[in-house]
Amino acid sequence: MILVTGGAGYIGSHCVLSLLENKQEVVVFDNLSTGFQETIDELKKIGNLKFIKGDLSKKEDLNSLFENYKIDSVFHFAAFSQVKESVLNPQKYYSNNVSGTINLLEAMIKNNVKKIVFSSTAAIYGEVQYVPIDEKHIQKPMNPYGKTKLMIENILDDYDNAYGVKSVRLRYFNVVGADIKKRIGERHNPETHLIPNVLKSTFNDARPFEIYGNDYNTKDGTCIRDYINIEDLIDAHLKALKYLENGGKTDFFNLGNAQGYSVKEVFEICKKVTEKDIQFNINKRREGDPEKLVADNKKAKEILNWNPKRNLEYGIKAAYEWEKKLQGGLKNA
Repeated sequence: MILVTGGAGYIGSHCVLSLLENKQEVVVFDNLSTGFQETIDELKKIGNLKFIKGDLSKKEDLNSLFENYKIDSVFHFAAFSQVKESVLNPQKYYSNNVSGTINLLEAMIKNNVKKIVFSSTAAIYGEVQYVPIDEKHIQKPMNPYGKTKLMIENILDDYDNAYGVKSVRLRYFNVVGADIKKRIGERHNPETHLIPNVLKSTFNDARPFEIYGNDYNTKDGTCIRDYINIEDLIDAHLKALKYLENGGKTDFFNLGNAQGYSVKEVFEICKKVTEKDIQFNINKRREGDPEKLVADNKKAKEILNWNPKRNLEYGIKAAYEWEKKLQGGLKNA
């Protein structure tokens, strides 16, 4: 059986969906602080899914989980992930993300579970020294969120050396999209990501969006980001687990499309997909916003045999169809 922590959240739930469609037995462990029971209910329609509401901070919850289910491997998504909040309340992030992971690893060791795929982030790189960003780039995160992820990566190295726990750390760039069949998708409260907020704005008379800075040294003056489709992202997770099952050593990989889109280009694709005019204002730059973030993904391609297949327009179309479903019935859920 495969354990997915944070399986009621955006990325974790898509991993669960893919596992279930591949006829795997899955147990989700989630405290529902940022995930949704409706997501779990939808996933239960698809395959053999068990759900345990529990918290990584409570060792008794983890002990009960591992005692009641014969777990072979772990996908670890459970974490707080808002950069601004992590700056204002770092204790919440160090306690949940770092201490919670240590509790999980303790339970794994106690029960002889030696394979874990960890949800990391490109935020561990910090201020960009060069583009595209490969895995050898200096790691100097600029906020507590990124620092917690890098700490966990370092902890996983130590746990491999000491206890033989093998891990793959997947460093995401910007994730976009939803299940193409509209069963699950991105839901955050509050929503902080650009694309879902742009799409949400087309359903009401929301204020114009703020573009922060149009004087960067890019093709149209706005920041450039690398967007990876959620389905491609999850494909990499399944390949990472297979890599570990085949005896692969502890390692880390960037997950991005190796292609950058400017903020203005994202708006234009959103306009095309929604067939609506989306207004925006130009504001001054935000401190700490890198000019360009684009992944070098060659390592994942070579070692995991992974290849992203879906472009940004595909992801935005799927996200828009999901948003229409939310607006039609789930928006107050």
